[in-house]
Amino acid sequence: MSQPPLAHRLNSLITSDQAVSDLRCYFGTGLFDEAVPFTGSRFEHLAGGGDCQAVANVVTADDLIAVQTLSVRIPGQVAVELLEGALGVRLSELLSSVRFDIDMVEAEAADLAEGSPAHTAWRVLCDQPGIGWVTAGKLLARKRPRLLPVYDQVVRCVLGRPKSFWLDLHGALRADNHALHRELMALRQSADLPATVSALRVCDVVLWMHHRTDHQQRGCIGT
Repeated sequence: MSQPPLAHRLNSLITSDQAVSDLRCYFGTGLFDEAVPFTGSRFEHLAGGGDCQAVANVVTADDLIAVQTLSVRIPGQVAVELLEGALGVRLSELLSSVRFDIDMVEAEAADLAEGSPAHTAWRVLCDQPGIGWVTAGKLLARKRPRLLPVYDQVVRCVLGRPKSFWLDLHGALRADNHALHRELMALRQSADLPATVSALRVCDVVLWMHHRTDHQQRGCIGT
């Protein structure tokens, strides 16, 4: 059986010679003392992570700081609503129906499809002033790093702007008896990354590092 197009594209990038060195550079593993890792290397680790059981269903101030390490910012009024208002209550209700203890590859398509609690949470965030699809996705990835991916204009561009990224990525990860997921786990080990870095995050960083410079210099359509 042939691989889905997205699986083929992803596999060609994560098995490239550059993938391990890009991960090491981003997360700061094996760098010389004067080298500085990317601030995004703290995204999933800051304050113990957004998916710690004690805070998995609540947006905290730590989560709002964590998304800033990925170069986005939650507007002040929305931040207050998430921390103290009805928006935070609504998001907590939705997150309580989204598992934090499984990888995307283990989930069912229905867990990610339109109308699911995860997708509804994304829509609720996108409806807030100053919150676009990138910021909404990054906040949810902080709360569910194993299940929901970081996704921005650079990654969308390098992958050819897939129509439904969550579902397309889910299908790619599950194809060929989860071959792509296993490749990502092997890549994480080769780059000496901790287990707290999810397969989705490994994938995101490899793609982003691969295309970020070209994306900026060329003014890609995904900008």
